Amino acid sequence: MINNYSQLDNLRSQHTAWRLLRADHAPLIIDFLSQVFVQQNRRSASQSELASLLDDYLYKLRELKGAERFPKSGKAYLEDWARADTAYLRKYYPKDADEADFDLSPAAEKALEWTKSLEQRQFIGTESRLQSLLEQLHSLVQLTETDPQVRIAELKQQQQVIDQEIALLETQQTLSYDPTQVKERFYQLEDTAQHLLSDFRQVEQNFRELDTQIREKITLSDQNKGSVLTEIFGDQDSIAESDQGKSFRAFWALIMSPQRQQQMNQWLQLIFELEPIVAAQPDDLLKRIHHRLLEAGEKSATDIGAVERAIAPLSG
Repeated sequence: MINNYSQLDNLRSQHTAWRLLRADHAPLIIDFLSQVFVQQNRRSASQSELASLLDDYLYKLRELKGAERFPKSGKAYLEDWARADTAYLRKYYPKDADEADFDLSPAAEKALEWTKSLEQRQFIGTESRLQSLLEQLHSLVQLTETDPQVRIAELKQQQQVIDQEIALLETQQTLSYDPTQVKERFYQLEDTAQHLLSDFRQVEQNFRELDTQIREKITLSDQNKGSVLTEIFGDQDSIAESDQGKSFRAFWALIMSPQRQQQMNQWLQLIFELEPIVAAQPDDLLKRIHHRLLEAGEKSATDIGAVERAIAPLSG
């Protein structure tokens, strides 16, 4: 019990997400950052563009709440939010750029997600979530089964179910979800897609931290070039072979596959033509999910490239 208290007390004082929720202007920060970065799926924005957007936002907010509540300029607020002791934003200079860029920190995005989760949804799909849980459990059991005979028996059972469905369809009997089940699964897809996009900010940060560690080793090490290079490549290999590294490579292979891209686009087109989905008038998150995942993946790939560039002077 005491250990849990101490951990929570430390999180309250140290974690960026908790710090954001406690900030005096938390509603301003959360709403603005959510509109710019999450809703528009921006991976980064230039300082001048972001400051201009924030100035416009502040102008409207001051008309409603009074100018005295928000006395600073957009640029000044951005600098505040990017300080080391706040860290809601990351300020950095892209390669060969004279102007700084900002992107949302993974911890700040967690705070944004949590506040969004507080909104009361009129419709929460429980049946679809249980079905998804059961399917994932079933898949995990199947694909970790080492006895070929057990696996064969399972596949034969699946084949029997498929044959029964085909027989029903051949007699003109349809097998489909009702409108409620369609909406339930669609909302679950939206949630999954949003969480996947959010996760990439943490992936990017992890690769950036590796880049920083490598550069520090190069700068501070008193070993010879060969020893430093061996150590650095060992670090790179450990990342590549980590769960995160393997998962990212598998993701990138999937998202870059022309066959998968075509398949995803076809499925999305069919889904957005369904009557319950048309009636729900959803936003374009899922419509543009392939493009958004590519953007997120490319940003992570860029950070991996930074690691490789850090090593290049030694390996040349």
